[in-house]
Amino acid sequence: MFFGTYTPKLDEKGRLFLPAKFRDELTEGLVVTRGQERCLTVWSLEDFGRLTDRLREAPVTQKSTRDYVRMLFAAASQEVPDKQGRINIPAPLRDYASLRKECVVIGSMNRIEIWDPTAWATYSEEQEQKFSELSDEVFPGI
Repeated sequence: MFFGTYTPKLDEKGRLFLPAKFRDELTEGLVVTRGQERCLTVWSLEDFGRLTDRLREAPVTQKSTRDYVRMLFAAASQEVPDKQGRINIPAPLRDYASLRKECVVIGSMNRIEIWDPTAWATYSEEQEQKFSELSDEVFPGI
């Protein structure tokens, strides 16, 4: 499980130091791809495999399925952290998420998200009030 907020930097080659707490689960490799709201999503190979299996069950006759699969997989990059815990973030993904040097990396249960700091601050501020309200929707009856 991934949780917490970290602020690593991209180096001049577009590599990102994974937070130390996340590295053990990702030593065998990972997939980094587009996320929602212009962030990047990092999946362990195992969890990305499960996501892929679920998408295989979705009807390719539905345009929404085809569109989602295309966007997700066209941008996906399989990476293996180096001995220092760095992963390469390909230039098209850095551009998609507006990543320069500073980054915000958050744990999001079974995945990691990589955000531009300004985008994350804006998103967090917008979601703060909704967070309280969403608990009734996410956990009805509790």
